[in-house]
Amino acid sequence: MGFLILFSRLVELQVIKGKYFRSLSEENRIKRIPMIASRGKIFARGGEEMKGTNFAHIVGYLGEVNKDEVGRVDPKCIEKGPRILGEKTGRGGLNEEYNCILKGVDGEELVEVDTSGEKIRTLGVKKPVPGSDIHTTVDFDLENKVSQVMSGKKGAVVISDPAGEILALFSEPSFDPAKPERYLVSPDLPFFNRAIGGMYHPGSVFKPLVAIAALSEGKIDKNYKYNDTGKIEIKTLYGDYKYSNWFFTQYGRMEGEIGLTRAIARSTDTFFYTIGEMLGPEKIAEYSRKFKLSEKTGIDIPGEVAGLIPTPEWKEKVKNEKWFLGNTYHLSIGQGDVAVTPLEINVMTAVIASGKICSPKIWVEKSGSCENSGIEKEQLELVREGMRQACSTGGTGYTFFDFPETVSCKTGTAEVGLDGDTHAWFTLFSDDIVLTVLIERGGEGSKVAGPIARELMDYVYLRKNP
Repeated sequence: MGFLILFSRLVELQVIKGKYFRSLSEENRIKRIPMIASRGKIFARGGEEMKGTNFAHIVGYLGEVNKDEVGRVDPKCIEKGPRILGEKTGRGGLNEEYNCILKGVDGEELVEVDTSGEKIRTLGVKKPVPGSDIHTTVDFDLENKVSQVMSGKKGAVVISDPAGEILALFSEPSFDPAKPERYLVSPDLPFFNRAIGGMYHPGSVFKPLVAIAALSEGKIDKNYKYNDTGKIEIKTLYGDYKYSNWFFTQYGRMEGEIGLTRAIARSTDTFFYTIGEMLGPEKIAEYSRKFKLSEKTGIDIPGEVAGLIPTPEWKEKVKNEKWFLGNTYHLSIGQGDVAVTPLEINVMTAVIASGKICSPKIWVEKSGSCENSGIEKEQLELVREGMRQACSTGGTGYTFFDFPETVSCKTGTAEVGLDGDTHAWFTLFSDDIVLTVLIERGGEGSKVAGPIARELMDYVYLRKNP
């Protein structure tokens, strides 16, 4: 009986489980050595590789996959297989947006080893496939210059061409993509991309849009005149209210009779209160949507948010409050609940410059799209002339009064809360540049953002005219 049991056990080990034990032996004898594929690189438009804090919010950084990502396949690139422990993946910027393009396909070497684990011979090699490079529209030297002039400030700069190609995009404070862990607890939020994710009251840089809406709706024309007495007073059941022009508030002075171009050049609040009342909040919101101020622009890096253009319906739904004439006045000068990103203001400025609405892009191969804005040429010319006068003697953009080329601009000083702080804005366009500067709680647009815009435009001009 004992012999029968022993025989049965031998049969089980040699015949039935023999294949299993041979497999274990082979696995101990054969070793797979991973061959990590090199990742594609990101280049500026001139072929320079983009590394360091100056490009952090464009490029993003690499971080290890987390436990929830291990073993999962990116649905955008199934062919590249599941993510493995220790693998680096794109976080933020182009590294995240185009991770599937930049990521290669890992290979491996199959080797035979002896009992001590030493390699005996190579049985086969699956070569790694490197990731693809990405070439961008970014102007390497200009981005570096932006970083230099923004050092120590809190804000953002966006520079594009009228067709939507991003030449520079910078958010300060920034971070070092090579050592992102150092910035995780910083109170200055260096990972926060203020250029595309920051929501700010635009103040007077919003006024050209209101002007175009009033012209397009036939509320005013090129001959319309308004007499500025420094303030508008309204009497209501809830009390009497006064809405002043900045010129009256700061200097006790009035503009007198002015037309549209002068109102833009001088940023006359009372003029825009009046035409805003003519339009009504719904029409202002409608034109804001046409200019992409209440939706994402579609730029090809993650983290973008859509702006907010309030309406009576929105206020009733969100705040459970009624809309008053004062809300329309605030909306007309980019105050109240209006909030937009620096990129959205840059896109709006580009529409005025070109007459076309173009989606911004950074990767040269992204299919950019432009469509006609539908705004009549004569109306655009009036607003352009007003912005040209703003950067000429007598306008609010005094930093450009002696600039050697024609620049059309708009200044903005947007009140923040009740503490007296203001965001400083400056947006402009020339023949081939659209530039927007925001300094968060920086002060007056003409005094704070204007000099930054001038320094950057001096740099652009001197490169063209050495």
